[in-house]
Amino acid sequence: MSKNLDAIIIGTGQAGPTLAKRLSNANMSVAVIERHLFGGTCVNTGCIPTKAMVASAYAAHLARRARDFGVVIDGDVRIDMKRVTARKDAISERSRSGVEKMLRGLPRCDVYTGHARLQSAREVTVGDQVLTADRIFLNVGGRASVPSMPGIDQVPFLTNTSMLEIDTAPPHLIIVGGSYVGLEFAQIFRRFGAEVTIVEKAPRLLSREDDDVSQAIRQIFENEGIRVRTKAECIGLAPHDEGVAVTVDCAEGPPDAIGSHVLLAVGRRPNTGDLGLDRAGVAVDERGYIKVDDGLATSVPGIWALGDCNGKGAFTHTAYNDFEIVAANLLDGENRKVSARIQAYALYTDPPLGRVGMTDAQARATGRPLLTSTRPMTRVGRAVEKAETQGFMKVVADAGTRKILGAAILGTGGDEAIHGVVDIMNADVPLDTLRWAVPIHPTVSELLPTLLVDLKPAGS
Repeated sequence: MSKNLDAIIIGTGQAGPTLAKRLSNANMSVAVIERHLFGGTCVNTGCIPTKAMVASAYAAHLARRARDFGVVIDGDVRIDMKRVTARKDAISERSRSGVEKMLRGLPRCDVYTGHARLQSAREVTVGDQVLTADRIFLNVGGRASVPSMPGIDQVPFLTNTSMLEIDTAPPHLIIVGGSYVGLEFAQIFRRFGAEVTIVEKAPRLLSREDDDVSQAIRQIFENEGIRVRTKAECIGLAPHDEGVAVTVDCAEGPPDAIGSHVLLAVGRRPNTGDLGLDRAGVAVDERGYIKVDDGLATSVPGIWALGDCNGKGAFTHTAYNDFEIVAANLLDGENRKVSARIQAYALYTDPPLGRVGMTDAQARATGRPLLTSTRPMTRVGRAVEKAETQGFMKVVADAGTRKILGAAILGTGGDEAIHGVVDIMNADVPLDTLRWAVPIHPTVSELLPTLLVDLKPAGS
């Protein structure tokens, strides 16, 4: 059985379904292939379910602090993990079914479920069906990386996917990896009542961030009773009567961390190993990410890679922007480029971290004259009113062009307030435009102009 189409899309993460809709609306025939769950990582094992759990954990935390606000709750705050899980699952299911329903309702769009494999630069098989098209779009996403470490085959372990499937709080959760995924789960399950220990090989958490951000988050976590072990040069796993022993070769502290469960949160890898990329001649890098140019085209004309599998961004919003770039270039005659994208993201701890552009360290490495400003959240009225004053906001700018190079807001509402800086950077205008804005009071965003007023030469 074979069928010829205008386009084939493999994978239904953030980029694939929106591209299918755009192509269908352009009167193209499209095949969309999904081998497991519609919606990709975000809908099923990423943003949506984890942020639903973040919300439950925040509610528990706020309930425990009720007396700080003059609210009395009689009795202890208890966590019903089965209800937490059911709520999370219901939210994901609505999104997942919505994606599938939209795709199956598109005109000129055939939806296939099964494992897609490239047979050539123009042929894809799924089951006993052979599909051909002059345009193929790879949107296959990624999954948790499982590193080779001593004892990895001797104990059960969790990844971000299986972590979402448990409906009880572990007595003691040990998390290997002190970056974004690990930190979110650490705080979630600590607030659900688990003892939590984070083991990180690097000297500090979040090694991609500035040291002050890293240290502030560590302090926030330790204030909540989360143990942090850094400089773990050699990490190994072994069975233990209480569950698992994690060997931690650290400069300080005991040599082992003993817990009931262990979560591996040490990075991601692309789902590209079983696609038949070699048969089509599609080049990948040493980590398996598909090589693409500035327009997301692969080494093979007529094949594009979008989303996590191209290594150009590990976020839902960057995957969606990949769709926008490809659609604009293919259908609208534009020349959009990935290199024009300004990196922005958030860490959904409490308080959250909103980030855009360069860190201070990256800006200093350019050698250009800089302006910097920092303001603690204790001097943000909205944070004081909410009794959520941990963290700070900071910005770094080019002293010559007076354009913002980067910013971080670690504090209540930081994931939303950062968009004032994101917008001004994307507009590519001097910071004075934001300096003279009149924001709403009382908000976190209202302090952005004040932060800019306080800019001083770096190092002064």
